[in-house]
Amino acid sequence: MSHQVVPLRVYYLIFATLILMTLITVEVAFWNLGLLTFWVALGIASFKATLVVLYFMHVRYAHQVVWLFAATGFVFLVILLVLTLNDPLTRGWQFQAEDPGMSIFMLR
Repeated sequence: MSHQVVPLRVYYLIFATLILMTLITVEVAFWNLGLLTFWVALGIASFKATLVVLYFMHVRYAHQVVWLFAATGFVFLVILLVLTLNDPLTRGWQFQAEDPGMSIFMLR
């Protein structure tokens, strides 16, 4: 069984990308984008998680069965996130400007 040899440069590049994306996430947290702030942060976090799974967990160069199990885990994560984030939206809460702390969504 042969293993893919990944150059050290690739790991340094992925690490630098993860650090850069973390700094971008922190910067975006200070912007007032309303409901979009949460979705931007979630998108950046998903991108970072994909890089970690592909390169640091060696899924990129793995057999197709490993890809299947990684994709299955990702699909179940998306299902859990959708069901969890759908719950506050279906409660019929009234968002009022004088009490912004009653929601997980930042409305400033």
